[in-house]
Amino acid sequence: MTTNAQVQAANSPEIVTFGETMALLMPSSGKGLEYSAELHSLFGGAESNLAIGISRLGGKVGWFGRLGKDPLGRMIFKKLRGEGIDVSRAELTGEAPTGLMMREVLMGKTSVYYYRKNSAASQTSVKHLDETYIAGAKILHVTGITPALSQSCKEAVFEAVRMARKHGVKVSFDPNLRLKLWSIEEARPVLLELAQLSDIFLPGLDELKLLYQTEDWDVIVGKLRELSAISIVKGGDNETYVVTPDTITAVPYFKAEQVVDTVGAGDGFCAGFLVGVTKGYDYAEAVRIGNLVGSLIVQTEGDWEGAPTWEQVDAVLHDIKHIER
Repeated sequence: MTTNAQVQAANSPEIVTFGETMALLMPSSGKGLEYSAELHSLFGGAESNLAIGISRLGGKVGWFGRLGKDPLGRMIFKKLRGEGIDVSRAELTGEAPTGLMMREVLMGKTSVYYYRKNSAASQTSVKHLDETYIAGAKILHVTGITPALSQSCKEAVFEAVRMARKHGVKVSFDPNLRLKLWSIEEARPVLLELAQLSDIFLPGLDELKLLYQTEDWDVIVGKLRELSAISIVKGGDNETYVVTPDTITAVPYFKAEQVVDTVGAGDGFCAGFLVGVTKGYDYAEAVRIGNLVGSLIVQTEGDWEGAPTWEQVDAVLHDIKHIER
């Protein structure tokens, strides 16, 4: 006999992720925030950026988190649902507001201002996790942003990882180090423990230098090989590295024709990589897909708006020419 829990698990998407998604306000016309009379209303968050990227590539993905029961929260919820993401475990709560961030780009430098203290997402706890939902996935993806938000968020991340490992679900972890949220001394032990618990570790090279307190590539590789995870190191000079206990494979970047906005590139890379993995590609080829998705995203303004479809990615990978008319 099939139990209700088994039915729920069977209905889980292939990839599940969770975390804070915030409303985003940006000036129009490249002006500074204090001088702009008009602001674009958008949203962003590492985990939801990734979920949108996965969905556009044809992957089955679920995002859950807590949003305020306010206009910003409802806007985010509806747009994520409209992108084909399963938001059945997301919650709109009247207990706290949706987080907000504001961003400006002046003289080529991006500045972000956060208004997220005591947000609905920061109050996420273990009680908001659905074990059967996580158990039914193939991959649980978490980032280092969520545990930085509050003690209850940190506990929720570790418990979600425990649930995934208990049920044989692979754990994908992007440290996404944010020093505006916590110091490196606070972050280091938490992020290194999560790396140890993961199956797929997705750090940037600069993050590894801070976490391992060294600039020496050989020392970093040695540390990565002590993990049980496959490590995918982003941010090399011209390539991404796949580090296993025995090999290092360098996968070249795709050249972007123009760089408009670099925010969201890492999330796009992770989306492309994880879709590649679920489609059965080996790690190096999945990294190639991730590199391509990242290069396409930086050519469009916004955290996720430039995320491509699988058809667009496939056309570039196989050099399929676009027929205009």
